[in-house]
Amino acid sequence: MTSRHQNRLSRRRSLGLLFATAAGVLAAGMPGAALGQAKAVLRIGYQKYGTLTLLKGRGTLEKRLAAKGVEVKWTEFPAGPVLLEGLNVGSIDFGTVGEAPPIFAQAAGANLVYVGNEPPSPSSEAIVVPKDSKIRTLADLKGKRVALNKGSNVHFLLLKALEKAGVGYREIETVFLPPADARAAFERGSVDAWAIWDPFLAAAEKQLGARVLADGKGLVSNHQFYLAARPYAEKNADVVRIVIEELAKVDEWGRNNLKEVAQLLAAQTGLDAGVVELAAGRYAYGVKPITVDVVAEQQKVADAFSALKLIPKPIVVKDALLSFKL
Repeated sequence: MTSRHQNRLSRRRSLGLLFATAAGVLAAGMPGAALGQAKAVLRIGYQKYGTLTLLKGRGTLEKRLAAKGVEVKWTEFPAGPVLLEGLNVGSIDFGTVGEAPPIFAQAAGANLVYVGNEPPSPSSEAIVVPKDSKIRTLADLKGKRVALNKGSNVHFLLLKALEKAGVGYREIETVFLPPADARAAFERGSVDAWAIWDPFLAAAEKQLGARVLADGKGLVSNHQFYLAARPYAEKNADVVRIVIEELAKVDEWGRNNLKEVAQLLAAQTGLDAGVVELAAGRYAYGVKPITVDVVAEQQKVADAFSALKLIPKPIVVKDALLSFKL
């Protein structure tokens, strides 16, 4: 082969690589619809319990959204704060958490919106102690070590419980641990009490004999909130509306079929059926749009955390609402 012919082949290869690279860059920057291959996706973050887990188990959302060309992908999170971190960084589009996580997330600048909530469920979270603990009242928590997931719904429960008992928040030692680590610390006696939610609460009661020192009744509402990334909700309001509609259907079914709910959740979570049945009996079913009253309750949560400097700045909860109705 002559030198001239080799040079010609080399130039062809270089041009081919150049065009292939350019095509790849263009393809990466083109919207999925333009490529005609990518499918629209709704990425949902869920926890080891609740209506979203029921919805996942029943599979009705996938069927309905498939008709619109939307695929559903599910990701499990151990607690609300990390779920909302996922929402903030763009790894999920929609999820459910308790009262406190949206406050911490909004204060940290997360671009999220409230799109619905479940009714109050105050008995679904509690502060527990070992069955043989000498701690008998909330006042006995003074000077003690209390485990909880920072920024979760039980964080506000702990604040209100201490307030009721006349114990300052700084008069206890908070030990911030996710549920699995908190349970381990509770079992080995490294902490004196544990603020936790269902189904981990039910598991602690059933499996460890944990004694409820106080649950949320008379202290907190304990709403479950549905949130979405604002850009996603504004561009895909019809998809978000369908999710809320399907959640409402599952809630209606769940309210009237607690045994089946327990069986389905046990299968989805791997938890003992007796544990899940106890938790399911305390849950509140009936998703609703966010109301002025619920926003006012959330503002009280935000103000309480702000007063204790637990969030970096005061927030206005209503700023995290959509400007239109779903």
